[in-house]
Amino acid sequence: MAEHPLTPRHADLSERAVVDTDALPWVQSPEPTVQRKLIEREGGDGTRATSLVRFTPGASFPEHVHHGGEEFLVLEGAFCDETGCFPAGHYVRNPPGSRHRPSAPDGCVILVKLHHLDPRETEQILVDTRKEPWQPGLVDGLEVMPLGGFEGEHTALVRWAPGTRFKAHRHFGGEEIFVLEGTFADEYGEYPAGTWLRNPHWSRHAPYSDSGCTIWVKTGHLPIPDDWYRQD
Repeated sequence: MAEHPLTPRHADLSERAVVDTDALPWVQSPEPTVQRKLIEREGGDGTRATSLVRFTPGASFPEHVHHGGEEFLVLEGAFCDETGCFPAGHYVRNPPGSRHRPSAPDGCVILVKLHHLDPRETEQILVDTRKEPWQPGLVDGLEVMPLGGFEGEHTALVRWAPGTRFKAHRHFGGEEIFVLEGTFADEYGEYPAGTWLRNPHWSRHAPYSDSGCTIWVKTGHLPIPDDWYRQD
């Protein structure tokens, strides 16, 4: 039996998850010209979700409010709304309570996270990653492009030169990755382009890339167990 499109997926944020998005089916959204690949989802529409969303050429979506905010990276084509058109490579972060009427005259694909931003956020963030400079990373071969964040939560692009290795470390507040190009790896496996990973709070790994890669990364946004602060 086919999975219902609103079935929760990887809803337990305390668990590690790895998804090959190339293997996921496109699921029809309420709008006939918009389809989704559901990566992470709590439940129905209006709940926390991470998805790939595909707009067919000429697609549009009615005006709606993002009560929990949204952030997305344009992967293909150009995403448009009242604030402008954003071709592939643009990162957009719309704060909680913002509203817009999306469209895609020529079609587009975006990686989007919904209903997860801090309710205190008020500013829209727009970054054209094709023009933004890369900054040196913490090890040779690593470059970073900050995109947005709020307090302890940060989103960035990270570019790994072939053969780059990073020391083993833990992530306070967890880490989420989407591999854009090349192959990212750690001691648990290899993750080619199109792979989504979630490593929960205080998880540990030693990442590297033999072939080189570019990844979208979010850190510090996952729940911290109440009893973690009470540990000896």
